[in-house]
Amino acid sequence: MATKVLMVAEKPSIALSIATAVSGGRMSTRRGSTDVHEFDGQFRGHHVRYKVTSVIGHVFSLDFPSSYQNWEVTDPMDLFHAPVLKSESNPKIVLVYSNKHIFVGICTMKLKVVPTWYYGWIVTVKAKIYAMKLKDYGPCQTPTLGFCVQRYLQITTFKPEKFWSLSPYVIKDGYELQLDWDRNKVFDFNVAVMFQKLVANDGTLKVTDISTKEESKTRPCGLNTVNMLKVASSALGFGPQMAMQLAERLYTQGFISYPRTESTAYPSSFDFRSALSAHSSNPIWGNDVQILLADGFCKPRMGSDAGDHPPITPMRSATEDMLGSDAWRLYQYICQHFIGSVSPDCKYTRTKIEFTSGGELFYCVGQHVISKGFTSIMPWMGVGEKNLPQFKNGEKINILKVDLHEGTTSPPDYLSESELISLMEKNGIGTDASIPVHINNICERNYVQVNSGRRLVPTALGTTLIRGYQCIDPDLCLPDIRSFIEQQITLIAKGKADHVPVVEHVLQQFMEKYSYFVKKIENMDALFEAQFSPLADSGRLLSKCGKCTRYMKYISSQPTRLYCITCEEVYHLPQNGTIKLYKELACPLDGFELLIFSMAGPDGKTFPLCPYCYNSPPFEGIDKLFGTLKLGNSGKIGKGAGMPCFLCPHPTCPHSLITQGVCACPECSGTLVLDPVSAPKWRLCCNMCNCLVSLPQGAHRISTTGKRCPECDSTIIEVDFNKKTTVLSDGATLHEGCILCDELLHSLVEVKHGSSFFRRGRGRGRNRGRGRHRGRGRGGSKHEDPKMSFRDF
Repeated sequence: MATKVLMVAEKPSIALSIATAVSGGRMSTRRGSTDVHEFDGQFRGHHVRYKVTSVIGHVFSLDFPSSYQNWEVTDPMDLFHAPVLKSESNPKIVLVYSNKHIFVGICTMKLKVVPTWYYGWIVTVKAKIYAMKLKDYGPCQTPTLGFCVQRYLQITTFKPEKFWSLSPYVIKDGYELQLDWDRNKVFDFNVAVMFQKLVANDGTLKVTDISTKEESKTRPCGLNTVNMLKVASSALGFGPQMAMQLAERLYTQGFISYPRTESTAYPSSFDFRSALSAHSSNPIWGNDVQILLADGFCKPRMGSDAGDHPPITPMRSATEDMLGSDAWRLYQYICQHFIGSVSPDCKYTRTKIEFTSGGELFYCVGQHVISKGFTSIMPWMGVGEKNLPQFKNGEKINILKVDLHEGTTSPPDYLSESELISLMEKNGIGTDASIPVHINNICERNYVQVNSGRRLVPTALGTTLIRGYQCIDPDLCLPDIRSFIEQQITLIAKGKADHVPVVEHVLQQFMEKYSYFVKKIENMDALFEAQFSPLADSGRLLSKCGKCTRYMKYISSQPTRLYCITCEEVYHLPQNGTIKLYKELACPLDGFELLIFSMAGPDGKTFPLCPYCYNSPPFEGIDKLFGTLKLGNSGKIGKGAGMPCFLCPHPTCPHSLITQGVCACPECSGTLVLDPVSAPKWRLCCNMCNCLVSLPQGAHRISTTGKRCPECDSTIIEVDFNKKTTVLSDGATLHEGCILCDELLHSLVEVKHGSSFFRRGRGRGRNRGRGRHRGRGRGGSKHEDPKMSFRDF
């Protein structure tokens, strides 16, 4: 009886490939839960009976105990402390492996070997960490979507600019030649016209330098999975998921080598001659292969050896009829790339001629191919031929014309799949096997749509999801979390870190982020409600966003807020009042259009605000400096109430506390600020409490002057009285003074909702005046007047 040799592969497709290769296609197959391929052959010089089969699935699975599996009664926070059970999924053993980390991890679990090999902990650590992550968040998927949304926001917030460039034309040897401008472009029309006149008035171009040098375009390294996916998307029109399916089918059929590899370096023992000889009779590239075999192929470039598999290479020749259209196109590229990687470099000469005219520098560039090299088999990477007329150094040529071209800067395009794959690889997002899965997930879940050119356009859902994460914890959208975990796992693999503290530390990080996220979840709720609620469709356009310069929608339902559709931002507003646009004026800090908020009632306070400053105060510690803003029922609800204009310390803004503040409040530590829209019933409002001070009524205009009272340091105001009701002698209408120290103005001032002002008497020194120092206050408050602090600072 012949000896039996059992071979167990990691999956059925690999078992079929192994059996086909070893048996030469002469085998019998028994169907079952897993197929068994049988054939006779030689093993170590003896006749044996081979049986090739495979396992399916994982050896172990991870789950929580049954007491934690009822999501209706289990607090997700409890899961961070819950035990994780490891249950046996399949008693089969896995010995055919493709990655040393996974191999040692599986064998350690099955054979219960105490690992002196530190690789054995990697699978366990990864599985335990990621078993705890939130269902709707993934450390790979979310940053992948974040890259797409980031590009989308760059496009929507892009502000185009006009530019101008010069293009002089000359005729040489009957050939019309357009020259390039060394400045490329300018963004001032008058400056561009000036340069055009300088060149046109000169009328000639002088050759100042002619340089010719030989350059080369290097052949590619070996092909790995990521580069194959990028080319498949950008050149062949295949998505990453489809490209991998085609590659795996080509692999199982024996046409290419294993398609999941990170290496671009060929092993030293690779037999290039045999691999090339298999394609010498191919009707498309057979002639190129024969030339390489006859003249000698080149040693491939030094790539990177990741220690997994050799680069993707063709294993045998094929035709389109054998493979089908899509698989053939991918196979054709793999063959061309392999042949190109052992072909000579492309060599060409590059000639640059420089000219001057009117003090400006111009140039033209020509290229001539000496040897096509690898571009013969990969023509899309070829160097374009451009012949130039013959020029001599110092030669002068008459200018035919000088055109002034106008253009506009344009935003970047949406991310292509190829660009996204590059970003994922650069930032350590996913592996060669999981990158297609992550991209496919964000497509299937309607987070992005694939447009023409395989470009990824985020949907409203995808954009809102990322913006929601960013408004709570921006780190969740960055690749740093995944990168940190991978770094720690690498340390475990090298024996430089213990897996227990790594798991505990990472779970602690996730737990803290989850806890913080839950506390701030109303931010995401507001964003989703603003985007997808019917109220968002009915909201009216009100003011311009300072980021994208497009109008934001005002949603009047409680809580009132502004929503920028372009930027996917929600801006909370004061509640229980009316909101209007404030004369289309803009905040000097961020460019947002200002709003006027008016509280209900005849004595309700009115004040301007910038939507952005109100939600994100630009000055650090503004809340501690001014204390708590007391707006009664119209104050802060949830978010906002950060910094209205009457709390802003900006020194030059015409709406800020520094500009509009008059004197200290008699009721609290606040400052009385001029109400800019209270005419004709002019008044001052405290920026901290409900104190109101009526100013002379019926005046045409009342404004602050920026001057200081020498007695109390209050701001002097200017009053323009009505001619018919003026209280000034001789019918005068203009009067400047301090409302505390000026006898006339003080007699016309009336305090509402607060105690009356102390009328200054003679002999009261400057240091005892109310002025712009702190007010009477209650409870012995020791707050300093903010205006004084900022002015002195």
